[in-house]
Amino acid sequence: MRSSQARVRVARVNIDSERTHRADTLAVEEPLEIRVNGTRLAVTMRTPVHDFSLAVGFALSEGIIHSADDLTRVRYCQKDQGPKGLYPFEQLGVGSRVSLEDTSDNVVDITLAPHVPSPGALTQRQLVVNSSCGLCGRQSLDDVHQTGCYPIDERSAFTLDEHTVMGLPDKLSEDQKVFAKTGGLHGAGIYDVDTGEFLVVREDVGRHNAVDKVLGWALMEGLLPLSRHLLVTSSRASFELVQKAAMAGMPMLVAVSAPSSLAVELAKESGMTLVGFTRGHRCVIYAGEHRIVPPHSADEEAPDEATSTAQA
Repeated sequence: MRSSQARVRVARVNIDSERTHRADTLAVEEPLEIRVNGTRLAVTMRTPVHDFSLAVGFALSEGIIHSADDLTRVRYCQKDQGPKGLYPFEQLGVGSRVSLEDTSDNVVDITLAPHVPSPGALTQRQLVVNSSCGLCGRQSLDDVHQTGCYPIDERSAFTLDEHTVMGLPDKLSEDQKVFAKTGGLHGAGIYDVDTGEFLVVREDVGRHNAVDKVLGWALMEGLLPLSRHLLVTSSRASFELVQKAAMAGMPMLVAVSAPSSLAVELAKESGMTLVGFTRGHRCVIYAGEHRIVPPHSADEEAPDEATSTAQA
């Protein structure tokens, strides 16, 4: 397995002391080419771990696939020299937990199931998708609004108290092990409303890659739609991150930094709750305020009502 970290020798400069030399830890960034049925779909700059989840999550975000049934296999390729690290999906079922990162290269090919049409030429990204912008290379902004098969119910039954929401970024950071060493990676996690825990947390040099990694994992585990889950990110909430959450049927996105105007617009159109500037003891709700309630509201809710709401 490739490492997400690299060691380099650096010179540390402090105005109050002499210059020192020492080893430092950096986050690794390398290109990954994503292919579908052998044809290039995109090239993204990523941190080289959980590549299969990243590729599958990207295909989900593009509206190419919607469930594990849409996949036949995912494999590493040695450029044009054939498959490496072949992984069949025929036995994949709900709750399946398998390690897909058994070998490593910089090309991943997704083979679609026979019933899934191959993406057309207009779907293919024409440029390298860099680490901060997942929309680079779109031929037209008209096809950015993907049509997902998991519409979000605006009357989504669950609510979370404000304190729980405010504490999610700190809870996410507890699982950002590589960021703690490098300070150079974004984090994304899927929070389960029913258990009060994160199902999965992934890190990447690109914030959209980190999200694709957790959504790809969820798809391969048979968990979509994620109707009782939140997407939590350590970054700002861009339009594409809201879109990715919506494609997976997630009714809420909690971000550490600000959203964009287009992200807020899409969240409102999709019936999502969008929270930004979630830090310490504060947050800002930009859309879907009804899903976040004061702590005393949760305390005063009758048990029978709570059960009824959860089952609605």
